[in-house]
Amino acid sequence: MGAAGCAGGGGGDYPEGDIEIMAPADPGGGWDQTARAMQRALTEGGVVEENVEVYNVGGAGGTIGLAQFVNDHAGDPNQLMVMGLVMVGAIHLNDSPVDLSQPTPIASLITEWEGIVVPSGSEYRSLKELLEDFKADPESVSWAGGSAGSTDQILAGLLAREVGVDPARVNYVAHSGGGEANAAILSGSVTAGVSGLAEFMDQVRAGKMRLLAVSSGERIEGVDAPTLKELGYDLVVPNWRGVMAPPDIEEEDRQAITDMIREMRATSVWKKTLRQNDWTDFFKTGEEFAAYIKEENRRVERLLQDMDLTK
Repeated sequence: MGAAGCAGGGGGDYPEGDIEIMAPADPGGGWDQTARAMQRALTEGGVVEENVEVYNVGGAGGTIGLAQFVNDHAGDPNQLMVMGLVMVGAIHLNDSPVDLSQPTPIASLITEWEGIVVPSGSEYRSLKELLEDFKADPESVSWAGGSAGSTDQILAGLLAREVGVDPARVNYVAHSGGGEANAAILSGSVTAGVSGLAEFMDQVRAGKMRLLAVSSGERIEGVDAPTLKELGYDLVVPNWRGVMAPPDIEEEDRQAITDMIREMRATSVWKKTLRQNDWTDFFKTGEEFAAYIKEENRRVERLLQDMDLTK
């Protein structure tokens, strides 16, 4: 019996058998990082004695993985899936037949801030220089980021609006995983990159990328970059991630999973990961998390319509 079962969860002996966590994207991105951080915290943190495995199902902003998760794993409490704001937008853009009303909400976990980078050999030393060329000729500046409709693309569209460019003219190059996007930025095949800070910081610290700005409201401790607001752009753009269980699980299992995640959140392993990745704790469970997802769905749908990304 794992520690979660001992913690008073209604599921008694939960988990019975190994836990599998789906990262619904290719390796190297934020969902993959979050799933593997959960894996470490659950096992190394002593929350469960069972094996915890992470697997990747990439494509279409997480909606391919979401459909597989909902259709193939209904009723199985040992299956979990990382998700977040990116998936909310992708569901609209891909006309996904499966949406976030179907899986079982467990908890939101973290928020992180976005970063805007260029390769270290770029001519652009500041965001102002980059956006001047972008304003003059929007299509000449290409932006690498995550999937279509992601927080990354939304931020690029909001920046366009800030400098008077039609968001529909953003030359955004979508990638299914952070590793793929980083490779495009480092090779110089795109002008700039926009994504979660954790996906860039290793390259920034190694001197391979230049961090031009972050999307936080205030400067981030340990990160040498100005905020968008500091540079005169009225934008504060957070990303968030959470975890869900499949549809049709028993209520006692939902409670046991929630207790397990709550215990995971309290481990020193998880807290260390938050510090290392510049993630901010953002914990909501049950009905509060479900209500938050519904509100985010409404907000993102309106924003994508404003950006001419959906009808």
